[in-house]
Amino acid sequence: MKSIIFLLLTSFFLQVNAQVSLTEQINAKQKEVEQLKDNEKRLKVELEQLKLARIRVDLEKEVLPEILVGEEVVMHAAMALVYSEKDEQAKWVAHIITPDVSSGLIGRSNDFRPDSLIKTGSATEEDYFLKELLADGTYKYDGFGFDRGHLAPSADFRWSAKALSESFYYSNMSPQRPEFNRVSWAKLEDLFRSYVDKNKTELYVVTGPLLRDGLPKVERAKNKPTIPVYYFKVVIDKANKRGIGFLMPNKLCEGPTESYSVSIDSIETLTGINFFVALPDELENTIEQQKDVKPWMSPKEQNDVKPLDPTELPKKHFNTVQAKLYKGLNETITVCGTVVSTKLSSKGNIFLNLDKGFPNQIFTVTIFKDKVINFSYLPNEELFGKTICIEGKVADFNGTPSMVVDDEHAIKFFENE
Repeated sequence: MKSIIFLLLTSFFLQVNAQVSLTEQINAKQKEVEQLKDNEKRLKVELEQLKLARIRVDLEKEVLPEILVGEEVVMHAAMALVYSEKDEQAKWVAHIITPDVSSGLIGRSNDFRPDSLIKTGSATEEDYFLKELLADGTYKYDGFGFDRGHLAPSADFRWSAKALSESFYYSNMSPQRPEFNRVSWAKLEDLFRSYVDKNKTELYVVTGPLLRDGLPKVERAKNKPTIPVYYFKVVIDKANKRGIGFLMPNKLCEGPTESYSVSIDSIETLTGINFFVALPDELENTIEQQKDVKPWMSPKEQNDVKPLDPTELPKKHFNTVQAKLYKGLNETITVCGTVVSTKLSSKGNIFLNLDKGFPNQIFTVTIFKDKVINFSYLPNEELFGKTICIEGKVADFNGTPSMVVDDEHAIKFFENE
């Protein structure tokens, strides 16, 4: 009997010891996991610091424009700028869009604040709106009609909390019309992030307002910043020896984004700023003369073209952007553009999109099935890639200016006009 009790007790203590041992092992592994997490956090911080240090070196060595006498470069973690005190905004801001932008998950910090590195003092909140604290603890806002428009966009830095936060310095802001900042300017910024994501490359970017004497001021503002009429952005992909410039008016831009593309050389002429001076002369000259916007567009947009220059059209002819002005007016006009996409629907109707293809079409021609017989050719095949002029009345089809054509006499090839 005693031996049985002894065996049972022994078995019990062995089980307890086994459980204690397993618990100790679990606790030890948990500590290892926590240590790994701490190490991962530390390494991520160190990696971000190294990336920011590398960007700063590249900005100074390769991206900054020529610095004029009396100008002072203000360097932040991932952007550099020259401030124009009399305009209370940057003359230009330089930054680099890296492939990290595709995986960055940091959201907008919205921590707008003055830039302490601007020796003369940067713009402030009171340059964009006034606010009054009410008795219930909320604020009453009195805006001046302008957005605090980023020059270097915060979304380009969403891989670094420090860089993203610094993009909210008022030295990086400019008075932009809301419809420009939130729509037209945003589309341009999206274009370059998409390009980086698609090509897994870096872009050197310099952005700024087109400043000159005589521009209006935000009169109710504390420091009265200048209201730019135009903004520029010049970009190079050094790895692929590619460059492009954009010049956009400070308003809702009626044309597609690519219609505002220009050469970097032309922006230099307008601004007097010598961009990308660190590039070898031959490479700089080659890149800064380029005008072709197609390589910068998404695969779906590769066939898109700029709307025709209205000054080069015959009298009483309009391009696809101007066509929207005639929607629903019941007036017969002639619209000219290039057929960049076509579709033969399951019902037999033919759709022709001019200058910009589906799903971003800006002008559509419709030929219904029962009218196709009035053509001596298949419009969806014969007209693709051709520049044509269509006579008719402009209607609204789901927000897109459109024209219904009944026979081939309403369509003429532009080169024959």
